Amino acid sequence: MPSFSDLPAGDLTSLAKFVRRLNKDNFTGPVTSVEPRKITWGAPQPGDWLTYNGDISGNRYSPLKQISTVNVASLKLKWVFPMSYFGLETTPLAADGAIYVTGPNEVFTLDALTGNALWHYSRPPSPGLVGDAKLGTNRGVAILRDKVFFVTDNAHLLALDRSNGKLLWETPMPVDEHQPYGGTVAPLIVGDTVIAGVAGGDHGMRGFVAAYGADTGALVWRHWTVPRRGERGIETWRGKEPIGGGGSTWLTGSYDPLSDTLYWATCNPWPDGDDRDRPGDNLYTNCVLALNAKTGDLKWHYQFTPHDLKDRDATEPNVLVDTVYRGKLSRLLLHADRNGFFYVLDRTTGELLLAKPFLRRVDWASSIGPDGRPVVTDPRGCPSDAANWDSTAFSPDTHLYYFMALEECVGKPTGYPDQTGQRFLRAVNIETAEIVWEVPQPGPARAKTWSGVLATAGGLIFYGQPNGGFSAVDQRTGKTLWHFPTNVRMKASPITFTYGGHQYIAVAAGPNILCFGL
Repeated sequence: MPSFSDLPAGDLTSLAKFVRRLNKDNFTGPVTSVEPRKITWGAPQPGDWLTYNGDISGNRYSPLKQISTVNVASLKLKWVFPMSYFGLETTPLAADGAIYVTGPNEVFTLDALTGNALWHYSRPPSPGLVGDAKLGTNRGVAILRDKVFFVTDNAHLLALDRSNGKLLWETPMPVDEHQPYGGTVAPLIVGDTVIAGVAGGDHGMRGFVAAYGADTGALVWRHWTVPRRGERGIETWRGKEPIGGGGSTWLTGSYDPLSDTLYWATCNPWPDGDDRDRPGDNLYTNCVLALNAKTGDLKWHYQFTPHDLKDRDATEPNVLVDTVYRGKLSRLLLHADRNGFFYVLDRTTGELLLAKPFLRRVDWASSIGPDGRPVVTDPRGCPSDAANWDSTAFSPDTHLYYFMALEECVGKPTGYPDQTGQRFLRAVNIETAEIVWEVPQPGPARAKTWSGVLATAGGLIFYGQPNGGFSAVDQRTGKTLWHFPTNVRMKASPITFTYGGHQYIAVAAGPNILCFGL
């Protein structure tokens, strides 16, 4: 019988063939022909990964600690599941011994111990799409009781039977499907509603986030991110009516059950770099929106980059933490923005508590003023793409915030970088924005290879290296303790879960789902 030791390290192509040999009767990769085992579910367990960020707070910190700084060097690959799409950005969900992952217009449910496919739902690509939706990008599903919820490439919300993948209901999310709407988001469950947003802000559409009944798919509420005439915020569009003003909502939000508040990020205005017809701040683009989760009504907003001219989406994670901040217990929202500033907000009131650069070069604005507005020096200045949608984490053990940062500046008028692009895994003090430690990433920076982080109570940070590797570092020092050479571009965020008393780590790498354990 062949063994893993026969394979070159990181050779995932050979590894996928090897797994098929070991499971030749019941492992067929993208299409399963086996009789699926019955999936059952009960009350959520502490070791489950039940939502996109693992927790509705948006903080990818796990209390699991079986895998720790002491034993992580012994972490081994347990299985690999190859898919047909090379640029996977899916975050797996894990519950009741099953793993739920997505590709272009498809959902797989896998056995958590073997990686065998249990069921598979798919449909053909939709015609006429643009952007990431056309490419097939999808970031995951949501689960609630007997249903799996999934957004298609053309922004239709589906409910699938959790036991077999059969379609139960389908709801088109866009009101006007003639606008270039797309779907890439992983939905969020709040109570008995499924909440999701839309893509397409780079191509001229009117953004929104909406809630639907989990049982029927009926619309509960819809909150538009760009106003029409007569609506609140229209005074910030002092030009043509922004019928297709952008403000898409393609990143999964976070939720505070104590205040019943939903926090959702919005992206750039449209036209992106041409502001001739949109003088003003262009609300509510490049914002975090604090919404009443039952009605969708706006409680407060904060705009990170008013009147954006450089595609500075605010679609970065809004992480909710309760911690001692400047000497008192505080309810905070943490956000590292694409504009190069790290923000701390009071998530109850929206008050700005801190805004400082997390890059060495930020010159589009000199600072964030006392009124919360940037002091703009050159709206087209640096950085070009400081942070992005990939996951971030705050550890209550270290009081540090972890994320991937890009040190790069695109110069004028050529549009080419005028400083060498370099990515860093960074740990930031949330009271000062000081960089406590950083890990430079190998290889050239590529705009489409953002990969996220996972913090655990075992003292670890797991993260994907954008240009090909999966690593674990010590939370306190950044010292690398374990590394697996995937040799494929990493565009996704890792998770951790337990099953059968054992802790596992899973992540998408290139076209593969990888699962690791001790």
